[in-house]
Amino acid sequence: MPMILYRTLIAAAAAVAIVLGGVMLNYATAQGGRPDVHFVPTPQQVVDRMLELAKIQPGDFLIDLGSGDGRIPITAAKRYGIKAMGIDIDPDRIKEANENAKKEGVTDKVSFKQANLFEEDISKANVITLYLLERLNAKLRLKLLSDLKPGSRVVSHAFSMGDWKPDTHELVDGRSVYLWTIPAKKAGAPVDRRGS
Repeated sequence: MPMILYRTLIAAAAAVAIVLGGVMLNYATAQGGRPDVHFVPTPQQVVDRMLELAKIQPGDFLIDLGSGDGRIPITAAKRYGIKAMGIDIDPDRIKEANENAKKEGVTDKVSFKQANLFEEDISKANVITLYLLERLNAKLRLKLLSDLKPGSRVVSHAFSMGDWKPDTHELVDGRSVYLWTIPAKKAGAPVDRRGS
């Protein structure tokens, strides 16, 4: 195989591994709470559309799971005046997010917590945002369905939740954005683990 073709194939394989391998957000592994994927920020135009799709209202409380540099909670607080929280396992991202909130003048509305997003109480939120791999979204689905109140909105950048059909799927500059609404729980019935 000619060297140039070999190098091209290696570069293409590396690009595919980065995209499919999960460089999308920091999330905690079960072993020791270290990030196992690298942070890649959500473009601002995608952040804006995610918040529009969530139909943010006064009094909403947003939690961004794997919040990275804090841009989604900060934008929600600045643009809509709501309280928001970001959860990320990486202390460097938490430090950066707090610095960004201070620069934007929203420290009274936004907080960031270094924690494992799978273990945190999210029940007070009525808007959840995330940019995680589909397998992580699927792992979170049960928590979202059981912990969030009916009518809460979940908005994901780039990845779906397996067989849980979204209420809305849009492309924003070629990037997927999904919206789900937490369904009503039937009295006495277990949570529908499949979603709607």
